[in-house]
Amino acid sequence: MLLGFISDLSASASILLIICLLGVCLFEAINGFHDTANAVATVIYTHALKPMVAVVWSGFWNFLGVLLGGIAVAMSVIKLIPLNDLMLQPLGENISLVLAILLASIFWNLGTWYFGIPCSSSHTLIGALLGAGFAFWTVHGGSGPNWHKGGEIGLSLLVSPLFGFSLAIMLMYILRINVKKRKKIFDEPDPQKAPPTWIRVILIITCTLVSFFHGSNDGQKGVGLLLVVFIAFLPMQFVINHNVPAADFSNAARRIEQVLLQSDSGQQADHVQALAGQAGRVAAALESLDKSDKKQLHELRKEIQSLVKNVDADLKSGVIPKRVAGEIKVSLHTLKGTYEFAPLWMIILISLCLGIGTMIGWKRIVVTIGEKIGKTHLSYAQGASAEICAAATIGVSTAFGLPVSTTHVLSSGIAGTMVASGGIQNLQKKTIRNIALAWILTLPVSFAVAAGLFYLLRIAF
Repeated sequence: MLLGFISDLSASASILLIICLLGVCLFEAINGFHDTANAVATVIYTHALKPMVAVVWSGFWNFLGVLLGGIAVAMSVIKLIPLNDLMLQPLGENISLVLAILLASIFWNLGTWYFGIPCSSSHTLIGALLGAGFAFWTVHGGSGPNWHKGGEIGLSLLVSPLFGFSLAIMLMYILRINVKKRKKIFDEPDPQKAPPTWIRVILIITCTLVSFFHGSNDGQKGVGLLLVVFIAFLPMQFVINHNVPAADFSNAARRIEQVLLQSDSGQQADHVQALAGQAGRVAAALESLDKSDKKQLHELRKEIQSLVKNVDADLKSGVIPKRVAGEIKVSLHTLKGTYEFAPLWMIILISLCLGIGTMIGWKRIVVTIGEKIGKTHLSYAQGASAEICAAATIGVSTAFGLPVSTTHVLSSGIAGTMVASGGIQNLQKKTIRNIALAWILTLPVSFAVAAGLFYLLRIAF
């Protein structure tokens, strides 16, 4: 597959594509070992699993999470940058943007990992995407970064740790009230003994859930990043989905046109008829598609996105009658596949990189999570509570296609359990301050670094 793509590029561009591909793999591997602590710290510090077994187990479920988690989060990530404008630029500009994003993301992730500071790969990547997209816009104009989508993602990144913190406190209080006969769950683990079987099972299940949902959320960000690389280098191959026959897409557009023409829309009839006309134009363009015409492909992608946006808005507002809404939604989902897609080989590659990364470099962050957030040793109840909260938060966010920080969700969950056990004074202020500082600085630093690198790299390319 890769050799087929490389054959369409010059020798120098092919080398740069391979370098960028390796950069994405490195970023995702760093994401793996940077965030491994989120899943394994609790089972390691409660002696539910031995460290190497825990890391391998977590790596496996991270792999499955990426493989089975869909692409909703990946699509949210790539919408942050002006992809339609990117497709019309010279290759050198696109390479500059991609390298700026990769270098800024890797730089900040490695730096925080080296100092053992739990930091969000999500924050890092999103800041880099927005920064490089902003710099690209200042040079070329166009639509610029998707600030609205950035705001949605920023809100989810802000709310999710607060939700995890509050939920963990509440869960600890519920356990204290209801689990009276099995008080051992609140004890500090004995380093010489494995936990009771029932506790061990709970901790392994929660570790598994966090690992799986981490893969389904964070892994998708790697898929999105890989898509950005290939769209930048090979826009003709990725401007629309060539893996599905164009007839499937044109039939979906025709079906939308026919249903809208036949619907009784009352006072909105003229508007719905105009929308049907737009669907007809999209269908006609797909039926006469020339895959070698870059401008036609670009315009077609924009027209399909406009149609999907307009139909979706009318479905939500009730302009389109409810009796035909279900049929419209099915065709709309098919039509979205023209520009919202990720080849299976990309998903498998990112799955492997995240899984392998999870199995290495984990110890620095695990020590911080397990020993330095609270002043007391992590108890069984605290470990299980924090991971239940993290798994629930990440799972719900993935279902809505929203990237969240696994690191900050679980770190805040552990902090919540420490507060529930011993009050605010049970937190280690220095660690909390470092995590909070990294949380505050990550977005602006990665934004600025990515923007600066774009300006420098475009001189070279």
